[in-house]
Amino acid sequence: MRKDSAVVIRELHLTEKGSQGTERQNSYFFRVAKGANKLEIRRAVEKLYGVTVAGVRTMNYRGKRKRERTVRYGRRSDWKRAVVTLKEGSRIDLT
Repeated sequence: MRKDSAVVIRELHLTEKGSQGTERQNSYFFRVAKGANKLEIRRAVEKLYGVTVAGVRTMNYRGKRKRERTVRYGRRSDWKRAVVTLKEGSRIDLT
């Protein structure tokens, strides 16, 4: 079953490290659905942005424990990040 591109790609994850990767290696960071695999991420980026993807790397992040105003602890949700490297000549317009 194929997932919709808007469901797979949550948002473009803009960070200082990601900006350096964009300038040096033509790679972009995305927050993606936790159940998305590399092939689904590749297809979604190519469909949404009209670019050619050279490679996809993924990593899972656990949500941090956050203390509330009382003694109890809460937790932020877990999330997944994808680093998408584009082929030479492809670019995503961030503006």
